[in-house]
Amino acid sequence: MSKEKRQSDFFERVWEVVAQIPDGKVTTYGHIAEHLGMKSAARTVGWAMQAAKGTWLPCHRVVNRFGGLSGARHFGGPHIMEDLLRNEGVTFDDDGCVVLEKHLWIPGSDGQ
Repeated sequence: MSKEKRQSDFFERVWEVVAQIPDGKVTTYGHIAEHLGMKSAARTVGWAMQAAKGTWLPCHRVVNRFGGLSGARHFGGPHIMEDLLRNEGVTFDDDGCVVLEKHLWIPGSDGQ
C-alpha cells in the first residue's frame, strides 16, 4: 500500500471520529490518535483536520492537549473557533483554554 493511500485511510478514520464528537464537548489530537491505535500520530491528526477545512465536520471541537485552540488559524479568524465552542456552551479558563475537566470527550468512551 502506498504512503498516500495509508495517509488517506488514516485521514478518513480521523474524520469518522471527529464526526462523533458531541455538541459542547471537545477532544484532543492525541486522544484521536490513541483511539486509532497510533498514539504518536497527533500531528497527523492535525493534518487531517487541516485537510477537512470547509467540510461539515465539527473540526472546531478538536483542541490540543492543554485545551488550547491550536487550530484556530484555520477557521478564517482568530476568534471563530472560540466563538463556535462558546455557542455550544464550552467554557474557557483564564488562559483561554477549554476547561477539559468539564468538556473533554474521549473517543470510544460511552460517557458524554
